[in-house]
Amino acid sequence: MARLAQTAGLTDIQQEILSTVRDFVDKEIIPVATELEHRDEYPQQIVDGLKELGLFGLMIPEEYGGLGESLLTYALCVEEIARGWMSVSGIINTHFIVAYMLKQHGTQEQKDHFLPRMALGEVRGAFSMSEPALGSDVSAISSKAVKDGDEYVLNGQKMWLTNGGSSNLVAVLVRSDEGHPEGTAPHKSMTTFLVEKEPGFGEVRPGLTIPGKIDKMGYKGVDTTELIMDGLRVPANRVLGGTTGRGFYQMMDGVEVGRVNVAARGCGVAQRAFELGVSYAQQRHTFGKPIAQHQAIQFKLAEMATKVEAAHAMMVNAARKKDSGERNDLEAGMAKYLASEYCKEVVEDAFRIHGGYGFSKEYEIERLYREAPMLLIGEGTAEIQKMIIGRRLLEEYRLQG
Repeated sequence: MARLAQTAGLTDIQQEILSTVRDFVDKEIIPVATELEHRDEYPQQIVDGLKELGLFGLMIPEEYGGLGESLLTYALCVEEIARGWMSVSGIINTHFIVAYMLKQHGTQEQKDHFLPRMALGEVRGAFSMSEPALGSDVSAISSKAVKDGDEYVLNGQKMWLTNGGSSNLVAVLVRSDEGHPEGTAPHKSMTTFLVEKEPGFGEVRPGLTIPGKIDKMGYKGVDTTELIMDGLRVPANRVLGGTTGRGFYQMMDGVEVGRVNVAARGCGVAQRAFELGVSYAQQRHTFGKPIAQHQAIQFKLAEMATKVEAAHAMMVNAARKKDSGERNDLEAGMAKYLASEYCKEVVEDAFRIHGGYGFSKEYEIERLYREAPMLLIGEGTAEIQKMIIGRRLLEEYRLQG
């Protein structure tokens, strides 16, 4: 491992976990990632390897069969996995958002039912908040749940589900006006439902359809789908936490974990882009010497490395803040914003260093160039992060009197 993006203060166990993951990435992911990505093929063998390593239970408490590790350990593992292939980190991320939400907000019955199997990777989670017409405007959610005896009937269309096809548990956010009088603020009349389904596409349970994979510019291999609910009946005991009206807060808690994850992904992709750029710059010769000896290229490498270091430091800070039990929306927003923007810039600089070869599918940087833009959008755009950061700063620096 290169000297960039090292993390101080890790325990021996954390270092051992990261060393194991790094070795797995170097041997099992990097050699096959580009070929699988170009075929848009689900990385089943890699996923099976992650199961054997116990990574699906990394943050799940030991009492449920997991490793009981911190968000920081998880984020550093994601950074390593994204360095190999960002799509694999996406498979892990949505699973852990759902597991985290269950751990923090689930009833005891829900935890006992789902978490042990999630730790083994037998139950794999997907996270469903967005809809076709709303983007980041969560208050505009129109999918709805109506109480009918001991069940709720769900109708509506959701969008951008990572693991939509391969998962068998989806946390779905919908409106639920029952018990909330007209005029209640939208975020107080939303509920998260835990929807179990069969993996695959088409009608995966009565009233629930997962259409085929969305064809994407990058971030391939992992399945991204829609979710259509048409008279989907869900038992009342599958309301996350057992009480309606808390879904918005539960989802936002999960999104904070997701934003640390996206920051970690940005760090991992940027690290890989730097590695490719600094390696190629020492192999490619122009005007009688390696291009790494030209000052213009050295300036690029210096800027790239500095951005990798800065993004990593902010990501680690956001993870540690969440682990401490403190509110971390400011730090997570800053880390996600900076890491995704810097990732895009580092990847583009590595692309430029490769010259014409960067445009060839034979070179790994071509894949990274198509993957980086997704991080600018996932878990909230840069503009959304700036809104969060700005509002929190005004809370912290509010004038007195």
